[in-house]
Amino acid sequence: MKIITEESFLEQEIYELVHLFMQGTVIDEQKPYIYFSMHLNQQELFIDFKIEFEDDVVSSSKTVKIEEYKNELEQKRYVKQAVKRELYILLSKKFNKSLPWGCLTGIRPTKIGYELLESGVDKYFIKEALIDKFFVSPQKAKLVDKIIKNQTCIIKNDNLVDLYVNIPFCPSKCSYCSFISSEFKAVEKIIPDYLNALLKEIRATKQIIINKSYIVKTIYIGGGTPTVLSAEQLEMLLQELTFGVNEFTVECGRPDTITKEKLDVLKKYGVTRISINPQTFVDSTLKRIGRQHSSADVIEAYKLALDYDFSVNMDLIAGLPGETLRGFKKSIKTVLELFPDNITIHTLALKKGSQLVLDSAQNENEITQAMVEYGQTELFENGYKPYYMYKLKNQNAGLENVGFYRDKVCQFNIDSMEETASILACGANAISKRIYFYDNRIERQANVKFASDYISRIDEMIQRKKELSEHGSEQSLLS
Repeated sequence: MKIITEESFLEQEIYELVHLFMQGTVIDEQKPYIYFSMHLNQQELFIDFKIEFEDDVVSSSKTVKIEEYKNELEQKRYVKQAVKRELYILLSKKFNKSLPWGCLTGIRPTKIGYELLESGVDKYFIKEALIDKFFVSPQKAKLVDKIIKNQTCIIKNDNLVDLYVNIPFCPSKCSYCSFISSEFKAVEKIIPDYLNALLKEIRATKQIIINKSYIVKTIYIGGGTPTVLSAEQLEMLLQELTFGVNEFTVECGRPDTITKEKLDVLKKYGVTRISINPQTFVDSTLKRIGRQHSSADVIEAYKLALDYDFSVNMDLIAGLPGETLRGFKKSIKTVLELFPDNITIHTLALKKGSQLVLDSAQNENEITQAMVEYGQTELFENGYKPYYMYKLKNQNAGLENVGFYRDKVCQFNIDSMEETASILACGANAISKRIYFYDNRIERQANVKFASDYISRIDEMIQRKKELSEHGSEQSLLS
């Protein structure tokens, strides 16, 4: 795929939308050339597309009106939306199909819902606006509407922060995983040094919190798999996190890392919420994706955790390699029998650059879509409610990840996905985020990605975090 345009800020948007329509084809064989130009004259935008496929050429030229804008940032947003709408119409005619999320390609469809509310759209007409303006399917528009209505715990305050700690190690690497994490055996020797560096950053962050009079809302320890650490190492970490919060999450993830000794430590230091993630309850799939545990191990770990009165989340993934719809239905049935507080249904994200055979790829998308629809329907019917959502690039069929709850949401997940609270993040590949509600701006600061670099550059990470907090100046992301 080649995009020829002078509007570089739209190249990624164009690529993502074309890619979604062409999932299920071998893009390199199609070799589409996309020519795009535009001209903005006050509130009128001229849009011109020509797309050359191997066997066809399609084009569109149109002048559209865009809404009045307050500043350059808002103008850019309106232009992006208008361009994507016209490209969607063109591609929809070419491929004779629609996409579940219409022309939305961003990671947070709920953000569009909130923007509609702020622009004056009545809360009772969010669904209709998403369908009419962005071609979102009625089912997905209804999902956005429900999530926004369930996000009643949002508090926007510049002094409220969430604290995130990253443990980028796992017992093994899952075949589908794109997170930057290392297998435990490969990095076991440097873990003590990593923890020492991490504790140093946490102590410095605590001082920032004290100096700036921040109030910590939630604590979240993620990864990776934090419970790959020993009980003693977990205690070293947790005893530094002394903030009195109502929500304290630790991702336990793999059941083969969960022991009574580790759960005792979590309970001792005030952890309130954990995740035990089966991904699937089909043992052949677990083996295929590189998991070192069985579905029975998941159930045993869950039973063990029940004695501690933790709020528990369980993840399932739709579209895992070789998984059938029948197998996914078994996983949904099993997780509903366990009845955890939270269930998250993820859609598998395809690895970048993977080549898909036409027939099998199209079939895979259809099966994944059936899985997601079945899972969400079953959760709704069993009393679960959606409370947060996000999308990743290259997800099967352009679908989404949705978190469901019975009685209690995860506040951190909402804050993170909706960007409604600042996050002070510690550890390798952790990204701090400072949100200024009054100024309507967000500044980010990323730590270095790999554990070895993090250890050697820990003082630099701490200094950059101080600068982000003290001066609010733009910080470039580290590679």
